[in-house]
Amino acid sequence: MGLLAFMRLGVWLSGVRAFRKGFIGNVLGEGFVLGGVFVIGRGQQGILLEHREKEFGDKVDISEVLKAATKIPQ
Repeated sequence: MGLLAFMRLGVWLSGVRAFRKGFIGNVLGEGFVLGGVFVIGRGQQGILLEHREKEFGDKVDISEVLKAATKIPQ
């Protein structure tokens, strides 16, 4: 994405939302690495949920994570 990522409206809205909610954390570093969430099942189940950030601040739906986690046998 490079510097063009910072020109996207969604990135700025996510940043404003985070700071209004009192975000404190490590803002030093590269700054261009997007995150993700994977729920991986046991044995041959494989990946049950995959969420990759498309832009900074793109959050995973927690209900989807919980639904995928319930598919993992105890």
